[in-house]
Amino acid sequence: MKQIREFPRVVVTRKGAQKVKSGHPWVFEGEVTAVQPAPSDGREAENGDVVDVVEENGTYLGSGLLSERSKIRVRLVSRNANDRFDEAFWARKVEWAWRYRANVLGSSALPGCEPDTNCCRVIYSEADGFPGLIVDRYEDVLVAQVGTVGMQRLRPVLYPIIVRTLRDQGQAIRGIYERNDVASRAKEGLDLAKGWYLDDESIAPGADERQTRLVARENGIAYDVDFAESQKTGFFLDQKFNRRLVRDIARGRRVLDCYSHVGTFGLNAVAGGANFVRCVDVSQPALDLAQANARLNGFEDRMSFTCADMKDYLPELASDRGRLIEQGGQFDLIVLDPPAFSKGRESVEHAQGAYERINYLAMRILPRGGYLATCSCSQHMTTGMLRKAIAQAAEGAGVQLRQISQSQQSPDHPILWGVPETGYLDFFVFQVF
Repeated sequence: MKQIREFPRVVVTRKGAQKVKSGHPWVFEGEVTAVQPAPSDGREAENGDVVDVVEENGTYLGSGLLSERSKIRVRLVSRNANDRFDEAFWARKVEWAWRYRANVLGSSALPGCEPDTNCCRVIYSEADGFPGLIVDRYEDVLVAQVGTVGMQRLRPVLYPIIVRTLRDQGQAIRGIYERNDVASRAKEGLDLAKGWYLDDESIAPGADERQTRLVARENGIAYDVDFAESQKTGFFLDQKFNRRLVRDIARGRRVLDCYSHVGTFGLNAVAGGANFVRCVDVSQPALDLAQANARLNGFEDRMSFTCADMKDYLPELASDRGRLIEQGGQFDLIVLDPPAFSKGRESVEHAQGAYERINYLAMRILPRGGYLATCSCSQHMTTGMLRKAIAQAAEGAGVQLRQISQSQQSPDHPILWGVPETGYLDFFVFQVF
């Protein structure tokens, strides 16, 4: 006897069904042919509800969260018709997500340093089966960002489970701070806000625990993290292991850390034995934090800071040897960690040109035998496109590149095969000769 389902149904086109079968968890607006009431009791679907996704012949494909105002109409959370989507279901998924981090990060810490799980991504949206939810950990604070109406409705269920799961594993967590101030929430009809989650006393911090700055440690380096005001959720955790790659080749070198933000690559270079690091960023508040981080670690005697726009700064160094010397050059290691130059497919060609330009200028500045660490976090810039931009930059600069390493985001930001949106970071280290 065929099971009578209790969830409203979203019927999808043949093309939409094929994409779901291939592993992608999204159903777009144009792939929906009908939204039907629940077979069991005739209940109509509401925004944020769990709905079944079915083919036109009624074949079950999976269940997901409905977003009536988004072009991504349904985001799947399960392909198992036996799942009930109760508290136990979400608790299992949180447990799996944390156990994964404990396994892939638990034994990888640098000798004598803190566990890598002290600062890491705990929940990574679709890659963990929580579409639209990001949760980052900074020591005893979890910083959450909710981007979909389904996850917004589930917060009272999910937040206590996440905190309880970590506490049961011996992790000290004092509360959850929400950074729901990203413009993309408007696409779901959600308000912008930030602040401590105080709706549940069991996970709410006391009044004297609600400060929004803390000292977090990563790779043995201390950071003054302002998770209420900094970019993203407070820090760029996805470059954790790439920073170690820079650290490994920094000994005895003079380093130019471009787009330095709060100085993460520069600090790792000094920890690795760099003689001097110049951090450059367009944001003075970010550089203020970078300077504070240098003092916090006792590195201020080997670090200097320049507030500048890189589109002006790099050409100056490449064309004016006096300016290069004034800034601390000749540099023999340059780090390029720019923001995403492309936010969508329509601008990816422009982005490719921008990546080629900054890499060309860096290669012009570096001496033969110097080192270049360069990356892209533009989701729509494929690895092949970035490789092409770097190759064209090398040809234009008249140099050859010897590749030392190629990597991606750290494994607490897992890449889910079949879901290319979960992989967005490419990182290369080269010697230039």
